[in-house]
Amino acid sequence: MQDLIQERMPKHIAIICDGNGRWAKKRLQPRTMGHRKGGFNIRDIARSCNKLGIKYVDFFCFSTENWNRPEKEVNYLMTAPLKFIKRFKKDILNGETQIRLIGRRDRLPKDFLDLFDELTEKTKDHKGTVVSLCVDYGSYDEITTAVKNIAEEYKDGKISLDDINKDLITNHLFTKGYPELDLLIRTSGEYRISNFLLWQLGYAELYFTDVLWPDFDEKELIKAIKDYQSRDRRFGGIKDDNK
Repeated sequence: MQDLIQERMPKHIAIICDGNGRWAKKRLQPRTMGHRKGGFNIRDIARSCNKLGIKYVDFFCFSTENWNRPEKEVNYLMTAPLKFIKRFKKDILNGETQIRLIGRRDRLPKDFLDLFDELTEKTKDHKGTVVSLCVDYGSYDEITTAVKNIAEEYKDGKISLDDINKDLITNHLFTKGYPELDLLIRTSGEYRISNFLLWQLGYAELYFTDVLWPDFDEKELIKAIKDYQSRDRRFGGIKDDNK
């Protein structure tokens, strides 16, 4: 498909969905219109990932720092997804993708959590792409929570110091059970990670594009994957040209 090398397809990609506000501003529209268009694009790119055979895709939708945005915008971002998902709920349940929610839960509205918990439960046996929406997510918070939980287990005598290693820490993160992250995509021309999946990014390939998130379509996704497939991934080793 589209000259992609199937045996080199990334299994796990993550996307920083940036540029909704600028997309709206360019069109003399309120920022909420950009977020609305960006929400529809999450659906479209999730479908593309499923079609391309990508096993996991994580969308960075709302960070732990985004609570500092104007109250009107935050309220929209907490309520608009509910309307969107209720509108397309039947399609989601009858589709192939799994839906998961990643991030803190203590600050999200109950109706928001209830809806996503329902979707997670009812799509858990779907065989398509695992679609994770990262909401109230921040990597500092994720890693801090993991450290606290590991410390509690050590305090309770459930683990020893020798048990603490990369695998143990990985299994205490929100992405427990996910494969290694292969590719991170950030839209809108910004060259920052913005506190997203810092632990998981250890050996991921990074791809930055000037395209604003609402305009990032399947064609742009394929372009990013082609770039990924052109990389020489050595994971700290050295390529032996004699072989």
